[in-house]
This record gives sequence, C-alpha cells and structure tokens, in this order.
Amino acid sequence: MRKILLAAAFCGAAVPVAAGPVSSFQLKNGLEVVVIEDHRAPVAVQMMWYRVGAADEPPGHSGIAHFFEHLMFKATDDLKAGEFSDTVEAQGGDDNAFTSWDYTAYYQRVAADRLDLMMKLEADRMRDLQLTDDVVATERDVILEERSQRVDSDPGSLFSEQTRAAQFLNHPYGVPIIGWRHEIAALGRAEAEAFYRTYYAPNNAVLVVAGDVVPDAVRAMAEAHYGPLKPTADIPPRLRPQEPPQLAERRLSMSDPRVSEPFLMRSYLAPARRSGDQVEAAALVYLAELLGGSGTTSLLARKLQFEDPKVVHSYAWYDGTAVDSGLFGFGLMPLPGVTPARAEAAMDAVIADFLAIGPDPVAFERIRTQLHASEVYAQDDVQTLANRYGEALAVGLTVADVQDWPRVLQAVTPEDVMQAARKVLDQRNAVSGWLLTEETK
Repeated sequence: MRKILLAAAFCGAAVPVAAGPVSSFQLKNGLEVVVIEDHRAPVAVQMMWYRVGAADEPPGHSGIAHFFEHLMFKATDDLKAGEFSDTVEAQGGDDNAFTSWDYTAYYQRVAADRLDLMMKLEADRMRDLQLTDDVVATERDVILEERSQRVDSDPGSLFSEQTRAAQFLNHPYGVPIIGWRHEIAALGRAEAEAFYRTYYAPNNAVLVVAGDVVPDAVRAMAEAHYGPLKPTADIPPRLRPQEPPQLAERRLSMSDPRVSEPFLMRSYLAPARRSGDQVEAAALVYLAELLGGSGTTSLLARKLQFEDPKVVHSYAWYDGTAVDSGLFGFGLMPLPGVTPARAEAAMDAVIADFLAIGPDPVAFERIRTQLHASEVYAQDDVQTLANRYGEALAVGLTVADVQDWPRVLQAVTPEDVMQAARKVLDQRNAVSGWLLTEETK
C-alpha cells in the first residue's frame, strides 16, 4: 500500500510530474486524449481508461465491471479471441488490464513505431466486441475460479472483503471489485452487452499516450482510429448512494484454521483528492508516512517494534484517489505472547500521543524530502506517468491537478497534518477487525 520511495537525501523545489511536455485535447466524439512526451527511449505506452468501475454497477450485478475487463480480450468483428494480446506480443510488447471501484483501464507497452497498430486494435474492441452465450458462460466460470483462488481460499482476502463491506454503510465502495459469488454466477450475455453498450464509448474514456511520441502524430492516429467511433448518448451520471453520518465504530473478528498469526485491520473514512484543492489529501499522505510508512523510522515502528516491543510489524496507509471517498488505515501483527487487546491498546496509545503532541519536526522534514524524491523518480518510467494521469482524470481530477500535486505535497505544514489527523482519526468512522487463529482469544 505504500507508494513512497525512500531516499537518503534529496533537496530542491518540487518539479512537474511529467518527464517532458504534457498536452491534451478532445476528439469530436468526446474522447479525451493526454500526450506525455519522453524521448529518452523509443518506447510508447497506450492506456485507455473507462470511467466505469465496480461502484457503477447496477444493483445485483456485482463483478460485471471486472467481468467485462476479461471479455474485452475476446473476439471482435476483426480479431479472434486472444488475438489482441497475441498481436501485441508478436510486436515485442506487453499488455494487460485492471479494474477498480472507479475505473477500468487497458494498456499496451510497445516500440513507439507500433503505436498506430495499438490504436487500431484498441479502437476495434471499444465498439465491436462479438459476444456469444458460450463466450460469456466460459469466462464467467473463469472468474468464479479466480474468486475461488484469490479470495475464497485466502482468509486475509476474505476478511479484507468483510471489513470493507462494514466500512461503507450505503456506498457501493463496499462491494468487492471481483463481485459476490452468487451475483457473479447470475451474470449473463444480456447484462454484459447492456453494460458494454452503455459504458464502453469514446465519450466515457480517457486515452493516455506516453513515451517517444509527438502530439500532432498522436492526434492524427487518434482521429483516424478513434474519431469514427460513435459516442453513447445519455451516459448515466455517476450519482452513487452516499454515506450517511457514521456514528459508531464497527468491530469484527473472524477465526480461520488457515491463519497462523492474528492480524489487525483498521480503516477510517477519509477525504479524497479534490480538483483544485488537494491540500487535505496531501496532508493525509504525510500522516500515513509519519505514523506507519516505514518499518524502521515511523512512529508506530519505533514505539511498538523497538522501544517497547509488542508487534512484529505495523503500518499505516492512505488511499485518496477516488471519485467519492478515500480511506485511511492501520495494520499490525502482535508478537507471540501479546494478546490482540494489548497490541491494539498500545497502537491506540501511540495515536493518542501523536494527536496530543504532533509530528516530530525532523521526521516531518525527512518525509518531505522523501516525497520530493519519489516525485522525481516517478519521471523515470513512462508507464508510471501514464498511470498517474489516467487514474486522476478517470476520477474527476485534471491534468493541472496532476502537475500541481508535487507542489502541493511540498507545501504541506505540520498544522495541515494535525488538522487532517483530528478530522479522520475519529473512532466513529472506524472499522476495526481482527483476523484470528482458532486458538486466539
């Protein structure tokens, strides 16, 4: 969950995220395009981001966004099933896809002179998938098996799923991305085709191209391949059910014979990054790093692992790139012989002391330096850059927000962090859960 690269020392002012110039434009059919130039190597990354994820699924159809991620690799009017990835591999490239609660994204990384072919392939499957009952049924079985292997056979994944469902009382962020098993099993061709026709459209997508490219050439290719695609009229607005005030902490425990050591998971509702006003989110990045970002220097590590050992390891995290709500959380594993109650009480004492005293100035400045270094290092990978811009635009941020993020991080003050901490670390917003061995009490 940590996204910070640790650097020994790095000084200077914040720099833009992009390795080279960044430009953007929109096609007449509504497709947004972002071009990130990086001419250090003859490589290009194409990412297509659709503004639809698990939180946008119709009630009762959980898992359909992830299901459709799989179906996008099936046959089109021009390609056989599997031929998309085979073609990318034949060109020396690689491709994949992923789904979140807020978006579904597809990417290819190839030699820059193969970009035109990649656009042709991606445009083909945006509107021309050829689904059959057999294809849908076969892939549905694949996803049910994926759920069996990745979730149902893993007590940690099962418990994480349960705690997230408890965290969101009303919002669909509480529904697992892969879907609930009984609802996956009910998905059919009609549901898949309706989802595809509605959401897989140029006016619901962001194309990000990064690497050894120039904007004029990208525009010409995009116009040729994506320009003729028809937009979807009346795409449903992203008006998800919102959370009511949360007035009481929820606590869970789950025992499983496959668990070797007890483990605490705790999460809090937290503000997400907001376009034009990212200060609060940036302060929460600092808060996570200060409390549990490092296994050696963070406050929880120093207090609970070294000064008065009670845990094997501990961490804190913040995830704030979302349409509606972010999350802040903690985790820890007690030392043998330390009860879960003692370990959790020790963690709560460290948090209470932090809220009373505030951050250590030396630690705060060290994290500021590390954050600056990580922003600089991020420029080394065109796929990382493409991912940053695509994810941001898919959840409602802008190119300007992405470019301003390093400056916002560097401008955070200890007072900003404390204000965010007092707002977020409210037990009424928390879900605290213990994954236990069968013997743990």
